[in-house]
Amino acid sequence: MSVNESGEMYLETIYILCRSKASVRSIDVAEYMNYTKPSISRGVGLLKKRGLITVDKDGFINLTEEGTVLACKIYERHTVLTDVLRTLGVDEKTAADDACKIEHVISDASFDAIKRHIERK
Repeated sequence: MSVNESGEMYLETIYILCRSKASVRSIDVAEYMNYTKPSISRGVGLLKKRGLITVDKDGFINLTEEGTVLACKIYERHTVLTDVLRTLGVDEKTAADDACKIEHVISDASFDAIKRHIERK
């Protein structure tokens, strides 16, 4: 399922928060991303509509199986690209910021080639 860049950012954030917290709510996503609650509500609603997350009656957000697969893919791209850029001498903040931009537009073929290249070293 195709998701736009902002949807990918929300998924990645939910994934990161789920790894560090027992439960995640919209307010947690808003604070982490430094976005307004209305922006988060809209983004969460779109992800829910696409079947990538569920939100229970108490407002707790969970990734669906499909959402987890997509979020893991996005997170892997971010971490691998950040590491590659850091290895090339880019400072931590710039590497993370640039990886965040690249992760949304890089093709699967190019990303897989980067991973294969890294694994050969």
